[in-house]
Amino acid sequence: MKLFWLGHSGFRLEIEDAVILIDPWISGNPVFPEDRRDEAVRGATHILLTHGHGDHSGDALAIAKELKIPVAGIYDLINTWATHHDIVGIGFNKGGTVDLGGAQVTMVNASHSSSIEGADGPIYAGHESGYMIAGEGHVIYVSGDTDIMADMAWMGEYHQPDIGILCAGGHFTMDMKRAAWAARKYFDFKSVIPCHYKTFPLLEQSAQALIEGLPGVQVIEPEVMKAITL
Repeated sequence: MKLFWLGHSGFRLEIEDAVILIDPWISGNPVFPEDRRDEAVRGATHILLTHGHGDHSGDALAIAKELKIPVAGIYDLINTWATHHDIVGIGFNKGGTVDLGGAQVTMVNASHSSSIEGADGPIYAGHESGYMIAGEGHVIYVSGDTDIMADMAWMGEYHQPDIGILCAGGHFTMDMKRAAWAARKYFDFKSVIPCHYKTFPLLEQSAQALIEGLPGVQVIEPEVMKAITL
């Protein structure tokens, strides 16, 4: 299983028979090298969205149409896109599980907001979400944009993820210290990968507080388009 960071909260996950682009925001992403776009999306089989904000969904429609691959995510947004933008959608909701190329993807709760830009301002885009992705002997928790939630207690106990991909940049989401606290309190991760940081000066630039807050856990600081083997 391989994981590539696309900068911000975007990832390319190669798992089972799938190549899943999670929250692919490439165009205009200040930390993603534009000349590596083709490499990032090549061979992708699915797109998985946590919510509608442009820094997560920005390239989803374009990639889906270009590669003719389905987009999976919260029913409200995905069904609207499938109806009006001529894409294949896999709309589901919290507690639901879908099979993406052999990977079992379960939608779980997050605490944030979700909208897309409209001509007259933000448009409701369904609820924000996270995911538990099971495959190749691992369970990956993709937090999506969120703060600490009491729901993390049952999510950790029920799904038992060993890998956490955690938003940790602060301001819009939990920061490094809060992410470390949540990981210690609610999960038993073997590996943690921070995201939603470094992109803008407003966000945290270092994962040091996360590393210091998780002794005994492998905290992997991702580098854009550098493979992480899990």
